[in-house]
Amino acid sequence: MVIPIIAVPRAAADTSKQPQAAALARRMLDQLKVAQPLSIRGYSHRRFLPRWAHHRGRCDAREIVLARDGRRVRKNANCHPVKGIWHSPYDGKRLKSEKQVDVDHVVPLAYAWRSGASKWSQARRRAFANDLTRPELIVVSHSANIAKGGQGPQSWRPPRRGYWCRYATSWITVKHHYRLFVTRKEKVALLNMLRTCRG
Repeated sequence: MVIPIIAVPRAAADTSKQPQAAALARRMLDQLKVAQPLSIRGYSHRRFLPRWAHHRGRCDAREIVLARDGRRVRKNANCHPVKGIWHSPYDGKRLKSEKQVDVDHVVPLAYAWRSGASKWSQARRRAFANDLTRPELIVVSHSANIAKGGQGPQSWRPPRRGYWCRYATSWITVKHHYRLFVTRKEKVALLNMLRTCRG
């Protein structure tokens, strides 16, 4: 049985609002502590995500994001998308198979670990990894997700320069909410990306 999902895909960044978003992001960034990255020692993907959390009945966070960010998405009785069209904002690719896409953590789990999440409780790390409220989860192409890995904006940026404003504001919003610190090079990279925000 295939059930259609009615979902509004995440809209492209509204350039008319970019200057306001950038100004807010700069203020939030200024409030974040600047520090040296912590050790990766003790990190494991399972410390954040032993499995995707279920939010709505049978649907887990990953399945909800796939439906939210796609068009004409159809799912099976277990809520798993079996058909749809996805646009990867990182590289501009149009993808027609769920096998070609990943749900990316904008602030990678390993990066969050080194930014202060290593000191969190298991419950807080799990909430971070499944957060549908902040702009932490987004559908991107598998190839872009692999290229990014656990890198920060000082080492990796979306190939599409037109997405840098949205990427930087999302990154800062997540870090600000969770009170994760930034490194000096990371802050410089974010400020440089915010300069691409246009009105």
